[in-house]
Formats: sequence, structure tokens, C-alpha cells
Amino acid sequence: MTKQLRVVLVDDHEVVRLGLISLLEDLDWIEIVAEAGTADAAIAAAREQQPDVVIMDVRMPGESGIEACRVIRQETPETQVLMLTSYADDALVREALAAGACSYVLKQVGNYSLVNALETLRRGDIPETMPGQTSPRSAQPAEPPPGFERLTHRELEILRELALGKSNQEIADTLSLAEKTVRNYVSAVLTKLNCSNRIEAITYALRHGLDQYLDGV
Repeated sequence: MTKQLRVVLVDDHEVVRLGLISLLEDLDWIEIVAEAGTADAAIAAAREQQPDVVIMDVRMPGESGIEACRVIRQETPETQVLMLTSYADDALVREALAAGACSYVLKQVGNYSLVNALETLRRGDIPETMPGQTSPRSAQPAEPPPGFERLTHRELEILRELALGKSNQEIADTLSLAEKTVRNYVSAVLTKLNCSNRIEAITYALRHGLDQYLDGV
């Protein structure tokens, strides 16, 4: 593994990709060489770029990330595939590992687990795979990041759903709310976090480990 990791980002939600780019672009040892929104595009990017790591969403329209992982590992065995998912599912983990993935990170655990996994790969080691694992308590900030404490529990739920790349209608369906109600909650979240748009709010949630904060409240 080279000192600088060449990374391809794969997720069918553009806002998630933008959030990951914002999270990783400040790390001078990571170079994001391509991004993709489908399994086919991920395979093509891996063929062209020969990256060190593909960060791959498990669930995508059409071919799944697991199928793309299997092809990438067969065609470019030097490329490691790090699976991202919203679901802590033991069977899904086993399927991903069987396809050749090196590890599995939950999207909503904030930046610690993902960056830690990438640092492990950079050293030439393989990250531990522990479904549902969040960052250790010792890695949590002593005080909540400014802004989270101003959000109600429902607003925190809305922010978490935003960070998963969901649209207002998808959030409404998940939380059994009216779409108009979700729009109002999103507006309140942006105001309280002093963010001008959804992408800024998602980036803030990813950078500061929203679920780590929720674990402690």
C-alpha cells in the first residue's frame, strides 16, 4: 500500500458522496481519484484508476455494491474494498466479506471509524470488522460539538436521516411524517447549525460524529 491512498468513492446518493469528499479532502494522505453512483460505474472507475481503496455503498439501484466488490476484487486484486452501509446486518457482513471486502463501516457512525479504517489500510493492515461498531468512548469528544445540543430529539433524527442521503419524502416515509413537516424540520436544523444548505449540515454531521453524540444522550 502506498503512503498516499488513492480512493474511489461509490454511493448512489450524491449528497453522501459530497459529504465524504468534504470529510476526506483535508487528509493530505488521501487522494480521491474518482466517484461513482452505480455498481457499473464503480467497476469502470476501478479498472481505469487502479485505486488503493474503493469505499463502496452496499445497497444501490441495479447491481449491488457487493456484486461490484466481487468483480473489482477479481479484476484488480490489489484494490481493497471498504463497504459502507446504513444497516448493521451480520448476514450482509458475511456476504460482503465473501465477495472480497476487507471491512465494513456503518455510514452513521461519524468520521472516526471510517478514517481509522483507512489509516489501517494505509499501514498495510486489514481493519477489524465488527458489525454495528461505533467509535470507542475514548474517542468521543468531552463536550458535544456546538449546535447538536440545540437540536430537539426529532431534529437530531432528521439530521441523521439527511446524513444517510435521504430526500425529504424518504425521511417522511421513514419517520411517518408529512413531507411538509420534514421540510420545516430541515429548515430548523439548518438554522440552528448555522448551515446554508443540506450539504453543509450533512458535512457537519459526518465531521462531528452525530451518532456518537446520540449514544451519550
